[in-house]
Amino acid sequence: MHPNGSALPLTPTRRRTVGVVVAAVLVLIGGLLLAYPERAAAADPLISRGRAATSSSDEGSGLGPQNAFDGDPATRWASAEGKDPQWLSVDLGAGAEVTRVKLSWEDAYAKAYRIEISADGTNWTRLAEETAGNGGTDDWASLSGKGRHLRVYGTARGTAYGYSLHEVEVYGTPGSEPPQTGAFTVVAAGDIAAQCTASDSDCAHPRTAALAQKFNPKFYLTMGDNQYDDARIADFRAYYDKTWGAFKDKTRPVPGNHETYDPAGALAGYKAYFGAIAYPQGKTYYSYDEGNWHFIALDSNSFDKSAQTDWLKADLAKNSKACIAAYWHHPLYSSGGHGNDPVSRPIWKILYGAKADLVLNGHDHHYERFAPQNPDGKAVADGITEIVGGMGGAEPYPIEEVQPNSQKRISGEYGVLKMDFTDSGYSWNYVGTDGKTKDTSPKYTCH
Repeated sequence: MHPNGSALPLTPTRRRTVGVVVAAVLVLIGGLLLAYPERAAAADPLISRGRAATSSSDEGSGLGPQNAFDGDPATRWASAEGKDPQWLSVDLGAGAEVTRVKLSWEDAYAKAYRIEISADGTNWTRLAEETAGNGGTDDWASLSGKGRHLRVYGTARGTAYGYSLHEVEVYGTPGSEPPQTGAFTVVAAGDIAAQCTASDSDCAHPRTAALAQKFNPKFYLTMGDNQYDDARIADFRAYYDKTWGAFKDKTRPVPGNHETYDPAGALAGYKAYFGAIAYPQGKTYYSYDEGNWHFIALDSNSFDKSAQTDWLKADLAKNSKACIAAYWHHPLYSSGGHGNDPVSRPIWKILYGAKADLVLNGHDHHYERFAPQNPDGKAVADGITEIVGGMGGAEPYPIEEVQPNSQKRISGEYGVLKMDFTDSGYSWNYVGTDGKTKDTSPKYTCH
């Protein structure tokens, strides 16, 4: 427990009681406060309360990272037990100046940890380091760092359990929120890499990849079944990597059912290939922002697990963007061979309650767009627009039973979605591998 801490190296504050000196200092301080009363309130403000938080793991849905920034000493974040390292991170907003960090440990404390700051959430700089922690409260003052993200990075546990913090309080000067970036383009598709290469004349995913690259989007979305048939790491390297892998670092993927068929274990090849790109927040579902949009990437293979549902509710509660898009593999509504899949209806209800605008799915190998509708399939003005976009390279499926509110269906052609987002709306074109636009959507305004 440190009553005061400093930037590297760690130098505990030492106090000597010298009566005359203390008295003189107190008189001087009192005089300064009387002469300059505004200085009494000059302490830097708390800038982390209620901010978006992520962690390397959590012990359960009630022990998530947001608990460490909610101002409630009765709640806490707890990592998975028995594993090092573990970390907890908070998004402070653009260019915050950090001068103090106060940590309130639960019984499961860190013996060794670092406090780090980052502009981009990837490259980190140390602000302070503890090597002989004993729990309780660590109050690090006189820090000096600038960045958007701050994290506590635990390297050695003080107990046999995990790491657990009741509160992390970050003080300093808040930076202004990043400006809305205006218009940007995203390319999206699902059901992509069959086990074939460009040398095969019928192989489609090399052509959809080439088309996707021409648009040079801000980033790419994949809606699952990225690699067929069993999504082994060897297949990812032999097929997907030769085409869509060219822009892997700009890809924001989600898994499909074929990623669960890997003999090495469900999602083993998917995780091995994409690495942290596939689970940047330590889970196979995650979220991120671009401009005035909040994007949510979900794993529909585990929609029956409360952990993902609880995470989604918490994520939406923290969102400050006006527009919301979500994507996963299995569509709630589809006119294709797989048809409607009610597994995502509870997710739709959560998103609809949060006034989400757009949902993208794959699974059925065709293109389809729906009019805005509610989770029960009723066309409503404040409904969610759904797109089925499973035409990224896998063998096409026919249209079988047209669903209510389906506005356009195309089967048998490969292509990608070129999606155009603004600060207040969105629209898209479905473009075939021949370069021709096959469908143009209406222009939608965010709810």
